[in-house]
Amino acid sequence: MGRQQLPPQIRKREVLDRRTGKTIIRYELVVDAGVHPETGRRRQVRRRFPTEKAAKDALTEIAGQVADDTYVPRKAVTVDELCADWLGSLHNVRGTTRSSYEYNLAPVREQLGDLAAQKLTRRHVDELIETMRKGGSLTEAGRARKPWAARSVNKMLENLVAALDYGIERRELGRNVAEKIKKLPLTTKQMDTYTPDEIRKVLAKADGHRVGQLAYLALSGFRRGEISGLRWEHVDLTAGIITVTTSRAVVSKTVVDGAVEENAPKTAAGRRTLPVDAGLVTVLKNARKRQAVERLALGEAYSAEGYVVADEAGRAYFPNTIGRLWHEITDEAGVRQIRLHDARHSAATAMHLRGVPMAVIAYWLGHTDASFTQRTYAHSQDDELRKAAASLGAVVTSCDTEAGSGA
Repeated sequence: MGRQQLPPQIRKREVLDRRTGKTIIRYELVVDAGVHPETGRRRQVRRRFPTEKAAKDALTEIAGQVADDTYVPRKAVTVDELCADWLGSLHNVRGTTRSSYEYNLAPVREQLGDLAAQKLTRRHVDELIETMRKGGSLTEAGRARKPWAARSVNKMLENLVAALDYGIERRELGRNVAEKIKKLPLTTKQMDTYTPDEIRKVLAKADGHRVGQLAYLALSGFRRGEISGLRWEHVDLTAGIITVTTSRAVVSKTVVDGAVEENAPKTAAGRRTLPVDAGLVTVLKNARKRQAVERLALGEAYSAEGYVVADEAGRAYFPNTIGRLWHEITDEAGVRQIRLHDARHSAATAMHLRGVPMAVIAYWLGHTDASFTQRTYAHSQDDELRKAAASLGAVVTSCDTEAGSGA
């Protein structure tokens, strides 16, 4: 049986090896690759391969891709350019969201940015993930990064997958090398919440603090951004009602007190109207009186923005400053230091331990899904666990006693 002829798209050629100066055999592939989607012109692929088999395999692959309309020509777009293009295409996201995406993708762009996107491999991504877990990679400013937590690495991977999908959509990539990479397992942190006694100590200290209303609002379950964005027009002191309509957040994660963005809550559940008790109403009335005195003292220089938690000139605090003020109050109260967000957890836990239905807690906190609230707050504090142990011990003792008397 004679040797099969080469397909018409493949030609055997003798070419000069520039390194050795010798003549070598190469198999040149010239194949029609359909019509360019933007210019409408016919496209041809012209490549050379060291073996006949490699040329035939490439012909089969390209012909199949052309038939399936999945062929992607070689392009020089880099990983950095692709990430930038994807970020630029996100027209309907908030500035804070875009900033978080930029932060998540920073290691990708710094370490793989110069690589042609079509040459990116899964191994590149796997090695980057390991680097981020170990720490030590340099930021753009030349500082060594601390090890990233699993949640942060997963966010980086999510955004990279989205950017590569965008490249496929743009016909700049043929496949997504990161889409099959599994996310890192997350470890659930035990929430750190205040006991009722600690809450009372914090509020007692807050009563004498200039912005003590901040601690009351935090321990009533409001988010940092909601506290920062709350205005007096959203507080009805007569009816005892607070309406959450805005949230303030720092746009850039890389700047301590950078630009601040004010928006409506991200979800419909986040916009909510809540009744407040007489104690909080009194605290807010006192805060308003204090601001009125400061406004009279400062005159026209006092800001008319009307924020509930504001500096001496009536200006809203940066969200980051809200957190620092919280720690200032709790430090003066002599209690354990917990995050401002843990004050929100403390409020939810207190409601849960007092039998408030999960659906009500979910609405109060602005959660869309009550099952998320259930998973998050279906736990008890140490004191409550000890009470449960004592109750169980009483039952077990009774059972043992009864068993012993009947023997």
